[in-house]
Amino acid sequence: MEVAHIDAFHRDPARFWSFYGERFHSLEDKLPNRAHELLVELERVGMLDAVITQNIDQLHARAGSRELVEVHGTIAHSFCLQCTTRYPLADVRVRQSADERGVPRCDCGEPLKPGVVLFGEYLPMEALVAAERLALTADLMLCIGSSLEVYPVADLPASTLAAGGQIAIVTQGRTPFDSRATVVMNGDVVDELEAVAAALGLGP
Repeated sequence: MEVAHIDAFHRDPARFWSFYGERFHSLEDKLPNRAHELLVELERVGMLDAVITQNIDQLHARAGSRELVEVHGTIAHSFCLQCTTRYPLADVRVRQSADERGVPRCDCGEPLKPGVVLFGEYLPMEALVAAERLALTADLMLCIGSSLEVYPVADLPASTLAAGGQIAIVTQGRTPFDSRATVVMNGDVVDELEAVAAALGLGP
């Protein structure tokens, strides 16, 4: 909260970027795992309409998910709050290295802000509307790797259930929706999705 808050960004962008810059750098060479790839396969064969994610790491996009709703934003770009110019991550890293205080700056001189939702900011309305629409029209919502306790995204399974759909939970640990789910799978996410894919005839 001391560093990853929008007020901290405005107050001390150098401290903010010394914290966030290293974390973003550590994600640059991360690759999607088999779970990401299986969701792409489900989308390819018409069994999955979209992926709604709270992750900011770009891994769903790198795996090839086409319909992607990133409700907490993404590290893929940063932008200027003053003139709204947007820069891709690779450019942001170059600009950060070039600045004596380690703050990537826009061509207008203002500090760049990552395209992620910080504490103290609202989630992007467009993403929330898209996620709610998907939840309300889903026959089945797969809830994967989530505790379903971070709101407002945690309300989405309730929307699916209220609209007559079902939910399947694939995550380690309990969630508030376990008793209302049609299926609950508590094993390793990759292993569980591999089993689902095999049952559907989608295995390698």
